[in-house]
Amino acid sequence: MTGLPEFFEQTSNKPYDRHTYRIELGDGRSVDIDDYIHLRAVWFESVRNYTGCTVTVLDTKQKRKKSNGGFK
Repeated sequence: MTGLPEFFEQTSNKPYDRHTYRIELGDGRSVDIDDYIHLRAVWFESVRNYTGCTVTVLDTKQKRKKSNGGFK
């Protein structure tokens, strides 16, 4: 195959966001946000003009499935 494909396949309809975002305000407070779109809205509407604000990307902890056994 040469060039780019003319289509792509969607494999899931579930929302994709594997991260939590922390906005750290210049005064030591922080806010955790679970959705990137919401993070952007908060950043552009509220905090981008404050001095010392940063955004940190946090990995979401994976939920472990409970085991009904294991090695014996």
